[in-house]
Amino acid sequence: MKLRLISSALLLCIASTVAYAHGDDEGAAIGKPGNAKTVTRTVSVDMSDTMRFNPSQLTVRSGETIRFVAKNVGKIRHEMMLGTEAGLNDHAALMRKFPEMEHADANAVTVEPGKSAQMIWQFTKAGVVDFACLEPGHYEAGMTGKIAVREGGASNEMAAR
Repeated sequence: MKLRLISSALLLCIASTVAYAHGDDEGAAIGKPGNAKTVTRTVSVDMSDTMRFNPSQLTVRSGETIRFVAKNVGKIRHEMMLGTEAGLNDHAALMRKFPEMEHADANAVTVEPGKSAQMIWQFTKAGVVDFACLEPGHYEAGMTGKIAVREGGASNEMAAR
């Protein structure tokens, strides 16, 4: 049991590295943890047992700091993790091997049924940031989304609730 705990802790460290530094540009590509004092708006994202996020597509401005309120409206655990598509693919493979792994990263929240959790993130450059639920089987079932980060463009106010 002790060996399993130590192994899990080591894998969590590796997973954190994958989430923030997959390749050389993972962290820079998706932004950085935000400061609650600089939040520009709050976006609610529902996670359901149909393996979908609602909304699954968002638009933000480069430099904007968003408070995500991830609400689990289902009966099983879900999570919301920000990353690049490649980083999320790698992390999903790791989660399949070690399904008991839990996240303690600024770019992810794990939410039990009927609960909600907050994540504050600053989008630092234009591009696309992906998000997904990496609970085993959820990613493969299509529980993914995309955030278009526009340089000085309009944000999607309809997605904000």
